[in-house]
Order: sequence, then structure tokens, then C-alpha cells
Amino acid sequence: MSLAIVYTRAQVGIDAPLVTVEVHLSGGLPSFSIVGLPETAVKESRERVRSALINSGYDFPQRRITVNLAPADLPKEGGRYDLAVAIGILAASGQVPVEPLKSQELIGELALSGELRPVAGVLPVALACRGAGRGLFLPSSNGDDATLASGLSVYPASHLLDVCAHLKAEQLISCAVASPGAHTYSAVYPDLNDVKGQLQAKRALEIAAAGSHNILLVGPPGSGKSMLANRLPGLLPEMTESERLQVASIHSIAQRSGGEGLICQRPFRAPHHTASSVALVGGGGNPKPGEISLAHQGVLFLDELPEFSRKVLEVLREPIESGEILISRAARQSVFPARFQLVTAMNPCPCGYYNDGTERCRCSPDQVRRYQSRVSGPLLDRIDLQLSVQALSQKELMAYPDAEETSEQVRERVILARSQQMERQGYPNQMLEGKQLEQICCISDSDKDMLAKALEKLQLSARAYHRVLRVARTIADLAGAEKVESKHLLEALSYRVSARALLR
Repeated sequence: MSLAIVYTRAQVGIDAPLVTVEVHLSGGLPSFSIVGLPETAVKESRERVRSALINSGYDFPQRRITVNLAPADLPKEGGRYDLAVAIGILAASGQVPVEPLKSQELIGELALSGELRPVAGVLPVALACRGAGRGLFLPSSNGDDATLASGLSVYPASHLLDVCAHLKAEQLISCAVASPGAHTYSAVYPDLNDVKGQLQAKRALEIAAAGSHNILLVGPPGSGKSMLANRLPGLLPEMTESERLQVASIHSIAQRSGGEGLICQRPFRAPHHTASSVALVGGGGNPKPGEISLAHQGVLFLDELPEFSRKVLEVLREPIESGEILISRAARQSVFPARFQLVTAMNPCPCGYYNDGTERCRCSPDQVRRYQSRVSGPLLDRIDLQLSVQALSQKELMAYPDAEETSEQVRERVILARSQQMERQGYPNQMLEGKQLEQICCISDSDKDMLAKALEKLQLSARAYHRVLRVARTIADLAGAEKVESKHLLEALSYRVSARALLR
């Protein structure tokens, strides 16, 4: 047979679309052509495949070889197609049987010796293969990641000869199975009771964790802002199985899996303030996810918020609302999920001691205004909880720790509140919008009048109004209340004005 068809997968964002590798051998002068919008690395696979076949003891057909990677309008990148092309040539030339290839997919880069090298983004490929009902041949180094897709027949191989022997039924490759607990990776986070005092900030963290709300901590140096932010992941509930697979897929594409497998706790990303907008959003010639996508279903912590470039901070505005990032290129578009919880911390002025009750601040009003103006109003408007964190006195700092609540105790209340939200609307309160927001956060006429006066006095926008309602609904969930009451609204409003004494 001079025509063979082999299946493999490309990488577009977090998806792995099917690529059909069609190999045709015809008469004429010997040549080797690859068509179907291949980029340089794919075109170079001709030499890798030729050497791998010869060094593995197979005959390289001295005929006109045409390899078509369909669909033709989908860009093909990297060395992930090497194994499929090599097996396609062997099948077209009759050196391996064609029939087993109908129910299998192949992915992997070939060394000149025929050894298989790992590729990035294997987990999305494995999930797509499982959905298509096919098995998957891949390099042994990628086997652990692929077994995260339970129910998939995974055949890890270290050499081209192993794949050929399996297809010819000479020596079968054992189907890889995840061992119990092999893909459980639990991060251990510091405990909330390590933070002395700061009861209001701890309460705000609990509300933020329960409703997946964004939070801003404003205060002088050493007041515990970073300590509080680092303890938020320990308050969040574990991800569902689908959320874990989605997070693991993003990290697999970014080549950050590190063999850790499924992450049981939500991601926590804390980029340095010198990070560029591309580092945050993602991009490149072959688009890769940025920090906000790596924080998907978790926490993105931006410390020293005004030190970030204004241009960098502005790129956060759209994904905070939409929950995804669309990276456009001339040939295609890549979409990465970015449903993260934003946690920020900042000093009120360049020296950090503005309005802290001491005489230490030497910043002029103009310096304070310029420093704070680095964070735009539209970005602040998207942050639900804006909290002032005051420095502890020496007596409070040196006192023995009180019998304060641990992260586990707070986490139990957060899980209970989250479960109520999932039963009621299927997602956290942060995502409520439209008519559903008005129905679930229904308030009495007297509370509407009170809230209207507060909005006018505080000069809050319509977006801020909706965010106050969402926070009030979360506070009611933590209290076990069916309806949003006046006390819940007042507490939610207090978190919009808490930092105003420090922010001009």
C-alpha cells in the first residue's frame, strides 16, 4: 500500500485539535516533501525521520514521499509530529501494518538514533484522545502526565523500535496506569494564626476566599500585607477533578508540570514587579500562557502594586471581567483561561509611612498623589475588598500569640459557604451578574435607600455597586443567612472605604 493515514494532535492554546498525517509514496525521483502549513521545526523533521528510520534498521523508501498534515490551514509547530510521520512512512511502505493505526494516535519527537524525546502540552493531547476513543503512543518521559487522563490507553515508548514492535504484535508495550497517589501533589501553606492581630484583615481574607473576591491591602511596611496574602491559598477549598485537569493542562503547555501531576491546592503566582505585560498575559510566536493563566482557578498576588508598570497593570482589566485571555496573531488566535483571584498589596506612599499616625513620612502631597496614581481608577474599581492594614504596636508585636483561629478552622467555614453557592448558582458569588445577581442578592426597600445614599456619598460606580452586592451575598453565606440583610451590606460597604484614609 502506498498511502497511509496516521493521527496526531497539534497545540492551539489549551486545545489539541486533531491532525491527520497522510503519507503517500509515488514514482519519480526520490524526494521528501511535507505540506500542510509546517513551520521550520516541522520541515526539519525530514532529516530527523530519515536518520531515525535508517539507524533503527528500517529501509527508507527511495521514492517520492509526500506528507500532508491536515487540516492545511492549521499552523504546525515543533517536533511533536516526528513519530507520526515516521510510522506513516513505514506503514505506506509496508514495513508495519496499517490496521492498528486506525485506533491509535502518536506524538513525540525523534532523535537521530530513533529514541523518543518528550514534547510539551501532552495532557491536552491525552484528554482529546480520550474523548475520541483512541489510544496514545508517546515518549516515556511524558507517560506520567498522560495517565492523568483516566480511562485512556497510554503506551509510553522510549524508542521508535518499541512502537514498531507493538504495531507488529512482536512485543507489546504495557499500557501505563497511574499508581494510587502518584498524581497527588498537595502544597503546604503557612498558617493564618502565624499573623498576630489584624483581625479585620483576616476577616476580609475569609470573605475573599468564600466568594473568590479580589482584595487590596494598603498599609505601611512590615504591617503584614504579604504574610496575609501568602496565607490566602490555605483558606481555599480544593479544586474539582475537572478544575485540576484544566490547571494541569495549562502547566503542561507551559512546560511547568515538573512531574508533580495533579495539584490538589489552587495555584499561587506572585510575579515580580519588573514583569512585562507579555509575561503576565502570555504570548510569543508560539503563544504560551502567562502568569494570569498559570494562576487560573487560583490566586495571582501582585506585591508592591504601584511599582508595576502602568501599562502592565492595565492588561488585567479585561481578564478580571471575562476570565480568559485571547492572544491574536496574523495566522491564528489562542485562547487561554484566566479565571483567577487577584490579591494586591501596596504602600500608601513612596516611603510607606503616609498617615500611619507617626511623623516618619516626609513625602510631599504631590509625591503621594503621583505614587498612588500609578494604579488607575478602573483597576481599583474592579477590586471588591480594599482594606487598610495598620502596623502593630511593639506591645502587640512582642506579645505571645493568642488562641487565634487556624487556617483549617477558617477553611471549614469557607468550604461551607462555597458549597451553598455551588448548590444555588453553580459558581462563586464573584461571577454573579445580570438578573441573577439582582435575584440572589435581593434586598429590602429600606436597604435600597440606604445603599443608594451610600453610593452617592462615596461616589461609587455601577460596577462598584454590583461588587458590593456580591460581597454582601458572600457575607450572608458565611453567616448562614438566606437573604442579604442591612448588616451584611454595611460590612460590605466598609471594605470599599477602609483604605480611603490612605488613598487620596
